[in-house]
Amino acid sequence: MKKRLRIVSACILLVGAIFVVKLFSIQVVNGERFRERADRQYVTPNDSIFERGSIMFMTKDGDAVSAATLKTGYKLAVIPTDLHDPEDVYAQLSEYIELDKSRFVEKASKANDPYEDIIDELSKETADAISALDIDGVRLYKHKWRAYPGDTLAAQTIGFMGYKGDELAGRYGIERYYNETLVREDPNLYVNFFAEIFGNMGTVLSDSATREGDVELTIEPVVQGYLQEALQGIMEEWNSESAGGIIMHPQTGAIYAMESVPSFDPNEYGSVDDIRIFSNPMVERVYEMGSIVKPLIMAAGIETGAVTAHTEYYDSGSVEVGDRTIRNYDRRGRGQVTMQDVINESLNTGMVYVQQAMSKSDFKKYITSYNWGEKTGIDLPGEVSGLTSNIQSNRDVEYANISFGQGIAMTPISMIRSLASLANGGVLMQPYVVQRIDYVGGLHDTIKPAQQARVLTQETTDEITRMLVEAVDSTLLGGDAKMDHYSIAAKTGTAQIPDPTGGYYSDRNLHSFFGYFPAYDPEFILFLYTMHPQGVRYSSQTLAQPFMDMADFLINYYQVPPDREPLPVSTENE
Repeated sequence: MKKRLRIVSACILLVGAIFVVKLFSIQVVNGERFRERADRQYVTPNDSIFERGSIMFMTKDGDAVSAATLKTGYKLAVIPTDLHDPEDVYAQLSEYIELDKSRFVEKASKANDPYEDIIDELSKETADAISALDIDGVRLYKHKWRAYPGDTLAAQTIGFMGYKGDELAGRYGIERYYNETLVREDPNLYVNFFAEIFGNMGTVLSDSATREGDVELTIEPVVQGYLQEALQGIMEEWNSESAGGIIMHPQTGAIYAMESVPSFDPNEYGSVDDIRIFSNPMVERVYEMGSIVKPLIMAAGIETGAVTAHTEYYDSGSVEVGDRTIRNYDRRGRGQVTMQDVINESLNTGMVYVQQAMSKSDFKKYITSYNWGEKTGIDLPGEVSGLTSNIQSNRDVEYANISFGQGIAMTPISMIRSLASLANGGVLMQPYVVQRIDYVGGLHDTIKPAQQARVLTQETTDEITRMLVEAVDSTLLGGDAKMDHYSIAAKTGTAQIPDPTGGYYSDRNLHSFFGYFPAYDPEFILFLYTMHPQGVRYSSQTLAQPFMDMADFLINYYQVPPDREPLPVSTENE
């Protein structure tokens, strides 16, 4: 008897525990969902209150700023069978909301139609005013919709919610890539209480619900806003087709800002005429980058011992490779110069010298190691691989072209990843834009920096950094770009734009610029580009000053300590 009593008691306790767990889930964990459904009239056909996880920017101080959230308001609908005079109803409603008369009257006049949506997003104040009209056949339902408080801020990175057929889901950016995390199950509460308990017991006892969560970005909203404004200024000043940029932590791969213009407002994505603007060119398009590739080629030459910073060659202004003549950007020769001069003055002939000083196998090995032909693995959708088939060629002219950044194309995110190896001691880091996921139920995942490959030694990157700092101090903007308290390592790039019919346009260029700072222990690497600027030839004219302005902003905003002392100022009379 005692044994049977223990079994019965255990069963009662187990059932009671199950009820307690389920009731806790219903009343506490999902209590807000219950209240929202209770606010909604049951007659709404085939619909439920929308739920979705949040996307948050994170400030430099660790505060969350909403990037994508839910906004609560009301939906306006009509019951055509209950409307006596659609035109009179239109006249009353149009006092408070903007309506297309012909479309409204068409919907409101449908015979035997039990329900028609009119407007999905009304404020409480507007809904209260319409409710006070007490119009037969007009209904208001509590409603939620996706909202993007930053408007255009990082729009191509965040993406938006949209319909594809009957399915509402994330369509671009973070919204798409993390859709399975952000999505929420339809909280349909209108079922039998006991069926709700026992029918969903597996969900309660499993950990599947913990996969629903909110997403925290590495993107800093103030930095993102500054980059966006700067790019817009570049595009407007030079009448460019487009402009873009990335700010990244070179040691970790965390993206502080990623932007391209023109962009769009995800709150108004339906008004966009050209849907190509939804795509993120930082990960979904490839470009021939030009001279910003040169430091990576020079690093390979130094790494293999083919050259040093002090290696000399005679620059006549051009060099013959096979049946092609390769010239410097200004067609001028400099005479006897060093590899430091090659970096300072961006000499194409000097880069061909570096390439030819290396064996073909070494050149191919190091170019391949930068992984321009592979995806970076960034947590954004639609990433494409670079176009690098020329690396597999053994033709001298192809290798010569690659040495100064032509003949291969890569995404901006791939380019900045490889350039960051110069700043962090020679390692390719996987770039990422999400730093943490907070799951429903209290668990979380923190994204840790991931090393993908070592491509250069610390000694080589130290030497390249020194060379790039020297180029900024002595050459960039005529030497006026030098900062007294901070070392900046940077390089300009100007590349011809390929003509789809073959060859290159003679009057169209891609300007690019990259740099990192403080140079010997960098906290930031910055990449900029602008496509086809008008009335100007070189990126030093279009991008150097915006880069220096951004560097100054980041140093002050993050209060970065200086890394060098200025030269003492003489007080003696001349």
